[in-house]
Amino acid sequence: MKGARIAAVGLVVGAVAWIASGHLFPHETAESRAAVQPEAKQQQKLFRVSVIDSRVEPRTRSLVLSGRTEADKKMMLMARADGTIAELKVRRGSMVKEGDVIAVLSDEAREARVMQAKAMLLQRKTELAAKMKLVEQGTMPKLEAVNLETQFKAAEAGLAAAEAEKDRSVVRAPWSGIVNDVPVEVGQAVLQMMGKEIAQIVSIDPILAVVEVAERNLAGVHLGGVAEVRLVTGKKANGKVRFISKSASASTRTYRVDVEIPNADGSIPDGITAEVAIPLAPVPATRVARSALTFSSSGELGVRLVDAGSKVAFVPVSLVEDQQEFMWVAGIADGARVIVQGQDFVREGQQVEAVGGEAPKTAAR
Repeated sequence: MKGARIAAVGLVVGAVAWIASGHLFPHETAESRAAVQPEAKQQQKLFRVSVIDSRVEPRTRSLVLSGRTEADKKMMLMARADGTIAELKVRRGSMVKEGDVIAVLSDEAREARVMQAKAMLLQRKTELAAKMKLVEQGTMPKLEAVNLETQFKAAEAGLAAAEAEKDRSVVRAPWSGIVNDVPVEVGQAVLQMMGKEIAQIVSIDPILAVVEVAERNLAGVHLGGVAEVRLVTGKKANGKVRFISKSASASTRTYRVDVEIPNADGSIPDGITAEVAIPLAPVPATRVARSALTFSSSGELGVRLVDAGSKVAFVPVSLVEDQQEFMWVAGIADGARVIVQGQDFVREGQQVEAVGGEAPKTAAR
């Protein structure tokens, strides 16, 4: 009985010692090594991103502005004398040249006043010639001759005034253009015709495309610079910058810019909506896909790169030109590896595996 107890205690002590030896002195086996290796490999695997090598090239920017066309010259012709409309030589759409008669007002005795002034001038001229002989003979004082010369000059001035009054009854075109409106009719009678609108005339060759330029873009616009104009009708034309305002609009803080466009056939009307593209100075830029652009943690727009140490870096960019599928941006160094896939799943300083991606094709410009 006593021997059996001793044997049982010995077995228990041996089992405890065997179990404890496994925890205190572990032994690595092939099976344990095989179980650990996949886990280590999984920890060492890097996130894979697709990159392209950037290429910096000069890019011509365009300042695109919306505006309208405007006639080079436009004015309303006014009556300069009283009377009624005796004749109308034009109608809406008539082409006129400088000096052409637009309308004729009623005579209102203007011709009679011219005839009277001519008769008075002739009388004064005859009197002056007759009495100058008496002055030369000494039978009339020289002071009388001076008085006669004064009367003769006054008669000349009276004739000139009468002829000018008669000429004011004829309304003429001040320059070549198109009659746009005729708000009067033949026989229209008013008590005071002076200042009455007779006809509106416009000149649309050349025609102007008028836009407003923001103050931050004004330095890129120069007199004589070329511009491309696209009308709302789809028609395109080329022009040159003719005028840059030196005073900003008080309400919009923008500056008026006029682009002169040849319009000999008159196909571009006054007041139509137009889009004007003014080329600016070329700047170094890189073409990247729209999807490559991202935001940093601070809200800056830029791209993520992979540096020489295969770590992710963020570079802020500025927009140069916006196209449908691609963007031209400045701020990326030439030859930098730009992440084009996976940039939104990595962070700055993270070690990644970079693989080559498809570079965007540069469009000829």
